[in-house]
Amino acid sequence: MKRSKAFRAAEAEVDRSRLYSPAEAVALARKTSTTKFDPTVEVALRLGVDPRKADQMVRGTVNLPNGTGKTARVLVFATGDRAEEARAAGADYVGSDDLIERIQGGWLDFDAVVATPDLMGKVGRLGRVFGPRGLMPNPKTGTVTPNVGKAVTDIKGGKIEFRVDRHANLHFIIGKASFPDAALVENYAAAIDEILRLKPSAAKGRYLRKVAMTTTMGPSIPVDPSKTRGLTEEPQPN
Repeated sequence: MKRSKAFRAAEAEVDRSRLYSPAEAVALARKTSTTKFDPTVEVALRLGVDPRKADQMVRGTVNLPNGTGKTARVLVFATGDRAEEARAAGADYVGSDDLIERIQGGWLDFDAVVATPDLMGKVGRLGRVFGPRGLMPNPKTGTVTPNVGKAVTDIKGGKIEFRVDRHANLHFIIGKASFPDAALVENYAAAIDEILRLKPSAAKGRYLRKVAMTTTMGPSIPVDPSKTRGLTEEPQPN
């Protein structure tokens, strides 16, 4: 793949012979951002699990203390009073059969989906659309709930969802490159804490095997997977 001059210059800043601390990686990710827009800072993990086994699936949510830097567009399947509750909480789209029909027609202009339990029978028909995109509501992630107002507020306030893929990789975002270093480190620490908490008891050996951090269209930065505690107390690079 042919890389731009700016990307090659940014990549040259990354020392592939070492593992960076999370604070160092955050600073370097911001420094090596090559886009004219404000890019997202992303993290990729390789976990020591076998996702083919149900007892080794890692999936969950976490509220990033400093938000994600973007306001998610939330769609809610609800009727009656719960529909009004969702609208009052700031949901972008609220409905039932009308939304299902639009989505079946190819409309997907939203980032997250919440549903009340009584409508999941209908929402389930959208499995082939939502499943591959990670949008299917699930009780484990708090997106199938009668308390739709809280779900909407959480998502818009910086709640992210993560799920290990079939290759044992897990991806999540920790904010924007315009965030201060300390805010990105704090978000990273919150996400790592939750992923560690969800470690399956059936998983053997090393759990966090590889960690990498990058910005949108930026170079990948190897992060030390052993550094998971006291991250917000690390000295921040100048």
